[in-house]
Amino acid sequence: MTTAWIVLATIAGYFALLFLLSWLTGRKADNAGFFNGNRGSSWWMATVAMIGASISGVTFISVPGAVLAGGYSYLQMVLGFFVGSVLVAWVLIPLFYRMNLVSIYGYLENRFGLVSYRTGAWFFFVSKMLGASVRFFVVCVVLQTLVFGPLGIPFALNVVLTVALIWLYSFQGGVKSLIWTDSLKTLCLVTSVVCCIGFIAHSLGLGWDTLPAAIAAHPTSHTFFFDDPKDGHYFWKQFTAGVFMVIATTGLDQDLMQRTLSCKNFRDSQKNMVLSAFIQIFVIGLFLVLGTLLYMYSETRLPEAERATGDALFGTVAWSEGFPLFIGIVFLIGLIAAAYSAAGSALTALTTSFTLDILRADRRQDERRLTRTRKRVHVGMSLTMAAVILVFYELNDDSAINAVYSLASYTYGPILGMFAFGLACRRPVRDRWVPVVAILSPLLCYILQSNSERWFGGYQISFELLLINAALTAAGLCLLIRKKPVRRTSA
Repeated sequence: MTTAWIVLATIAGYFALLFLLSWLTGRKADNAGFFNGNRGSSWWMATVAMIGASISGVTFISVPGAVLAGGYSYLQMVLGFFVGSVLVAWVLIPLFYRMNLVSIYGYLENRFGLVSYRTGAWFFFVSKMLGASVRFFVVCVVLQTLVFGPLGIPFALNVVLTVALIWLYSFQGGVKSLIWTDSLKTLCLVTSVVCCIGFIAHSLGLGWDTLPAAIAAHPTSHTFFFDDPKDGHYFWKQFTAGVFMVIATTGLDQDLMQRTLSCKNFRDSQKNMVLSAFIQIFVIGLFLVLGTLLYMYSETRLPEAERATGDALFGTVAWSEGFPLFIGIVFLIGLIAAAYSAAGSALTALTTSFTLDILRADRRQDERRLTRTRKRVHVGMSLTMAAVILVFYELNDDSAINAVYSLASYTYGPILGMFAFGLACRRPVRDRWVPVVAILSPLLCYILQSNSERWFGGYQISFELLLINAALTAAGLCLLIRKKPVRRTSA
């Protein structure tokens, strides 16, 4: 019970700071401030915000635990992220600024037509709502175990209260506030990981001079995999997938691009994108090193009955008897910062996309009516997220959650394929048939992935599925090309 009150006090303190930042930065925000921060963010502040924005609560607890099964293979994909970020910076960002887009899916309307525009927006909506909800669900379960369960508070009330808090700090300022709250998240994340690394290294008798050798000698630190092209950890599969994954999930994701497009001009936005991707390599490296140290500590300091692996590793070690309370609180602050900030930014992006892309309220409403619509949509998005989280809880099935992650990855393929085709080919397409292509491509990918090992001699399709999905979408759009030449546009 004492632990529950400590955790609750930590959450309250973090939210108090979050509300203060949100009020100071967003109290005078108008619709433009909510949607794109009035294009007034400094590039260095956006860079700090982007570092934290790319890390969710699931990443915070999953990346360290995953080193037992996959070593540091994730770093191969992160190197691909950097190359993908450079491509986003030099190809997509100038395009979005030149077209003066608030929602990036406006490009699809300009290039293909209204049906394609709404298709891209709906694919983003489904992906972001499911992805954000399942990530927040994982954190709600942790908090239910540590806080709300011991206090006798049911899970449903836990979800309602936490989603309401997220709505409160994000409903007014939008992106203008998110730049600052995400910067706070970055500070909390990095501080948490560094403190945990320092304490565990000290407990194991490792100094900063002996730590690198100890990490390199541990079997969980295997980084590059070049030996088996059929394996899901093969370097070129993960590196190439990382390049296109960041193009799809950052460059073509309204959530993350809203921060980037809040910079004053496209040059500042480019600096923000490239620098944040470069720093992310070292931040993810810290998480991987922490994972090795957590396993080393668990193997030597914890009784066998108390040891954990995977997602449970970080929390189990951080709240074990040998760890000081301070480290447990630092872990909790990092987890809260990652989870709540990610949920707040997802709500902002969902509100923006639904208001502008699906309702198209900015095209037929004045500023006052647009503000009213935007606030109602924000409430609706919050209620929908809470409902989806409760559905996950009622299902209580890990396979259902894993299916949601797979579904989210499937939905980015058609978006990537539509943008790639639009940039590479200037021919018009039959706009009304684009949704058929966008739906068929993921279905074909599911069939292919389910049978790949049987059909291709044991070959495992992993992260390259995104590329296959995008390629099938682009091929389908080729079949929809009209003979009439497309008119020149600003794209």
